[in-house]
Amino acid sequence: MNTDFHHRLAAVASEIEDVLVAIFDVATDPPVPARLLNAMRYAVLGGGKRLRPFLVVETARLLSGDSGAALRAGAAIELIHVYSLAHDDLPSMDDDELRRGKPTLHLAFDEATAILAGDTLQAMAFETLADPATGDDPTLRAELVLLLAKAAGGAGMAGGQMLDLEAEGRFGEGGELDAHAIRQLQAMKTGAILSCAVEMGAAIGRANAQQYQALLTYGRAVGAAFQIADDLLDVEASSAELGKATGKDAGRGKGTLVSLWGADKARTELTRLVDEALHALGLFGEDADVLRAAARFTAERRS
Repeated sequence: MNTDFHHRLAAVASEIEDVLVAIFDVATDPPVPARLLNAMRYAVLGGGKRLRPFLVVETARLLSGDSGAALRAGAAIELIHVYSLAHDDLPSMDDDELRRGKPTLHLAFDEATAILAGDTLQAMAFETLADPATGDDPTLRAELVLLLAKAAGGAGMAGGQMLDLEAEGRFGEGGELDAHAIRQLQAMKTGAILSCAVEMGAAIGRANAQQYQALLTYGRAVGAAFQIADDLLDVEASSAELGKATGKDAGRGKGTLVSLWGADKARTELTRLVDEALHALGLFGEDADVLRAAARFTAERRS
């Protein structure tokens, strides 16, 4: 299953890459300024595991949802994800120099271009979902837009980033966060988009109430597990493995469960979350084996 999973992950990543290339090709009519388009291509294409699009595609596939709609929805969530990386890497945020093994967008171009590229990627994500090419049903397209907007906004990813900056003491005294506050921050900053990927797949697959609740539980558990795994990698992996700088969380005083509890207890919580995700898929039987493998991969990845 491990080999099959990695083949499937790579196959979906390739399909998503093709959709993203097509989206950028359309952006030439009417034309997006060349420097802006080149910056977006630099940030988006040819990198990343595409885990978030994978969760959209595989959740929709589990429910026999439309594969074309799932791929475009997956591309949209990847555009949102990369916009967030471009902005998070800026000197005013995390001030990173390396992303996906190459210079961050503001260093490869400049800060102003990186900001505008992120802005445009965000707009492009919603344009992609709203486009009739994503599906004939306007109600479904509107639902996908709503799900992604909520996950990316003030009560989701952007709000989580603000809580993260506050915890660092950017706007006054920070202070150590307790486990509840860390979980809330991470559920917003990282978990919301990962969970949204599963929800979007469920919407495309027309999940019934029981299926939707099970998948929502799965998505939230995977989102929380992803962040703990990321925090463990920050203290245990090398920059070469991750394709980005490591050890920065401790240097900035970021609140993580790893820094609060230590690696061993954090790893125990990671295992519990993966078990929760696997249990949530029980009603789908063997049909959900790919999603089970995705949950395990989230915890076991080395990059």
